[in-house]
Amino acid sequence: MPIHLRAEPGDYAPAVLCPGDPRRAQYIAENFFDPGARLVNEERGMLGFTGTFEGKPISVQTTGMGAPSAGIIFEELAMLGAKRLVRVGTCGGLQSHLRMADTIIAVSASADDRTPIRYAGMEGFAPTATFSLVEEAARLSRAVSDRVFVGPIVTSGLFYDPDPNTFGLWRRLGHLGVEMEASMMYTVATMKGIQALAMMTVSDVIDPDAGNVERISDEDLKKGVDQMLRIACQVAVS
Repeated sequence: MPIHLRAEPGDYAPAVLCPGDPRRAQYIAENFFDPGARLVNEERGMLGFTGTFEGKPISVQTTGMGAPSAGIIFEELAMLGAKRLVRVGTCGGLQSHLRMADTIIAVSASADDRTPIRYAGMEGFAPTATFSLVEEAARLSRAVSDRVFVGPIVTSGLFYDPDPNTFGLWRRLGHLGVEMEASMMYTVATMKGIQALAMMTVSDVIDPDAGNVERISDEDLKKGVDQMLRIACQVAVS
């Protein structure tokens, strides 16, 4: 049985949203789930809730930041019967056409972190989303906004990367954004035979050539994240 998620099989719904921040997990349960969501885990502050969205079972579970922490949660959710994981959060935009609060749907997540590579057991493994979830997320997102982008992202093991050339390389390779968990989720999901998707709101745009980082206001971030979260709930229970 899991060590970090103090729950039993059946406590989590088959579909689980996976934010990094425990406050965001609570926010999702209180503002997007139907009334009556219940707390199913609070071990180490990693809050998890189960309820319904439009009458369909759904859970949300905090993962923490970075692939090692998130990998523990993804693994233990699979132990507890999760069949579909949807990562929700923010990312840094890498391409010049991106704007603040854009939605990115990650069709794949390159591993610029050794944890997913070590877990998969091979250097050449390509962590990839479940394509049917990508299609549904893109369809629903484009029905409400034209600022939706589908493509590869990169999962970094460093938030403060000392190498100024790293982001420029990933930008030239066509990656839309950078975050810290999706590659691990896609890897665990593949190994466990379950579905996975990562949806993110652009919270800052990185210009590696100029060395600039443009950051979003709290108000605009909330609007963008809320729009993304509602669609993520729809995809999760679809």
